[in-house]
Amino acid sequence: MFIPFVVVVFLSYLTVLSCKALSGMSYSYKYNFLCLFFSVWVSTDHDEIEKVAKSWGAKVHLRSQEVSKDSSTSLETIQEFLKKNTDVTVVCNIQATSPCLHPTHLKEALKKITKDGYDSVFSVVRRHQFRWKEVKKGSDECTQPENLNPAKRPRRQDWNGELIENGSFYFATRDLIMKEGRLQGGRVAYFEMEPQHSVDIDVDIDWPVAEQRVLRYGYFGRGVSLMFCEVSGCLTDGRVQLSGSLDRPAVSSAGLSDTDSGVFSANMSESEASSAKGSVHSRDTEGFSVSIHSRDTAGLRKLQKDDVEVVLLISEEDVALRQMRCKLKMMTGCEVMLVGEDPLKDVQSMVEKRKLDWKDVAYMGCDPASASCLHLAGLSAAPADAQPDAIIAGKFACKQGGGAGAVRDFAEHVLLQKQQARLQMKQDGIDRNCF
Repeated sequence: MFIPFVVVVFLSYLTVLSCKALSGMSYSYKYNFLCLFFSVWVSTDHDEIEKVAKSWGAKVHLRSQEVSKDSSTSLETIQEFLKKNTDVTVVCNIQATSPCLHPTHLKEALKKITKDGYDSVFSVVRRHQFRWKEVKKGSDECTQPENLNPAKRPRRQDWNGELIENGSFYFATRDLIMKEGRLQGGRVAYFEMEPQHSVDIDVDIDWPVAEQRVLRYGYFGRGVSLMFCEVSGCLTDGRVQLSGSLDRPAVSSAGLSDTDSGVFSANMSESEASSAKGSVHSRDTEGFSVSIHSRDTAGLRKLQKDDVEVVLLISEEDVALRQMRCKLKMMTGCEVMLVGEDPLKDVQSMVEKRKLDWKDVAYMGCDPASASCLHLAGLSAAPADAQPDAIIAGKFACKQGGGAGAVRDFAEHVLLQKQQARLQMKQDGIDRNCF
């Protein structure tokens, strides 16, 4: 008999950073966890959280005032949910403040319920920490060790450590929750998570650490296959050089090797300059040039070798770069696309044409107008010297500025995530048809 499963995710607050840190997890809900569960729900009493949850494809349980108090527990909310959904026989309660959870963790824990006959399963992490008895302030009492003998203090490698409940997820049967009023009971089992995946967000200072942990160990599905990169401010530093001659400058250093730190300058050809007469500058003999770092072009080539299609974006209002489209395409091997004031309107059609979801897309931008694309993309970044709105919207922080290696920074990050995604797919054994 098929047992309907449900994942209940509890969100208590929403911030710009939380949207970034939990985005990979949100993609997993919609595209990966649904391969394991009958339905995915978000429990909340907040309108904005409801809107975000539905945008990721989850169902929403609007909890009542009675279970939305500061003193309310997760158990009370789950019980309310089960009263309204009588067909649910097993619940997995995921805490959204544990964003490094992978589908494989839930898949293995689920087997303990369906195949091994356990009534409840919860996540733990192994810690090697020595505990001491707490002594009240002002007391003359001496503290005592609780889990070690100081005379025979073990080395870390000689001690198995202790299993600590990390609060990432809890599986429990309906009967255990409704009849006994608890999430842990009956035949109990645990699932051990690796320390790198066991990150918890409790207070504000946890966010920076959690965000970096997610970027390295979070789940990003199968990795991106399409990347958009804005030319001005990302591939270049945004500056356009004017010259009184149409002579072509040479490439500095010795070509565009992976280790070359030279700069490539691309001038308008005479035919390109001729077509731009009267619209660019009053002097029809004047040309333009921009500089592109060879490290960035090397990064683009690495992406292409790993089957990532790269599309360079140029603003329709950028007359100089518009005239260099052919040269950029020839130099980088990338398609070059013109976009308007709102890049999303233009790139959305390409995403749909490729039959991709935004989780399969990487985006690099530097202006506030790029924020919507940076939010939507599975992986996104802004150069270190980009506008604040773009930096906040990006999911990866580049160390370099535009035209100075930022594209290479992001390209390396995308390639790392693709490599990890391939390993995850192999380990998880997830059906690709679920994507």
